[in-house]
Amino acid sequence: MTKITIGARDSKLSLAYVAKVKELLIKNNNDLKEENINFKPIKTSGDLDLKKNISEIGGKNLFCKEIEESLLKKEIDIAVHSLKDMEANENQSLLIGAYVKRNDVRDVIISEKIESISDLKDGIKIGSSSRRRELQLKKINNKISVINIRGNIDTRINKINENNLDGVILAAAGVKSLKLDKKISLTFNCEQILPAVGQGIIAVQCRKEDRIKNFISRINDNSTSLCAIAERKMLQTIGGDCDTAIGGLAEIENHKLKLKAQLFSDSGQESFEYELSGRETEASFIGKSVGEKLLDLAGEKFKKK
Repeated sequence: MTKITIGARDSKLSLAYVAKVKELLIKNNNDLKEENINFKPIKTSGDLDLKKNISEIGGKNLFCKEIEESLLKKEIDIAVHSLKDMEANENQSLLIGAYVKRNDVRDVIISEKIESISDLKDGIKIGSSSRRRELQLKKINNKISVINIRGNIDTRINKINENNLDGVILAAAGVKSLKLDKKISLTFNCEQILPAVGQGIIAVQCRKEDRIKNFISRINDNSTSLCAIAERKMLQTIGGDCDTAIGGLAEIENHKLKLKAQLFSDSGQESFEYELSGRETEASFIGKSVGEKLLDLAGEKFKKK
């Protein structure tokens, strides 16, 4: 009987994602039983210091590094991540074996005061840990005040009262996975706020040479996988870091993949947008092309890291 240990962050959202992956694995693999799948919570660097910006404590992969190390040490067999937390350049010994079917890609606001775009008035205070979201909000109204807050979803929602904020901006996927839909007061469409690369996607990672990848491959959603490949190739081409403000969303319709991306200058004063469509099988090429075009449009105003 195959025994599997899943590793992920020790948060309510990660537990919800692990439960989803576990359910899909059992449903799609006849020889996997619930009692043979264990969970190992892993504290990541990103969970330890919640007062500093991500960039101050080492960058984007802070929420994945320790989990990937456990995978490499064979302490766990499968890692479950929010794809948007993962670096575009993957460890060569590891493999994303499945992209779970994408959840809601949009960003939302939780607030008792903000129900429409017109409520985003001068001086409104919104909590966020994302430079992308901060600059996108300021494009809507540059007199919005964005306050840096970090922590899990519950913590950030609680900070509305603790920090005297008017609201917080979060990913719809996380809020909905925790069944907190009723708290959402405003949902942005993707024209208003372009989501982060990989937003709404659960990534299931394993060791490249491990036979467990055969179990994982059965829960991969092909369309989500192709969109993720395009978005991540664009991010890889940009060569950004955790402070790079960039949004990107790939969508597939009738076997055509469309990738739209938005890159902000280092100063945050300007943004550059580009959109490209092609066959879904050209996902990687489309991602690379969009990344190169954004770098060309930004010129000296964005320095590749």
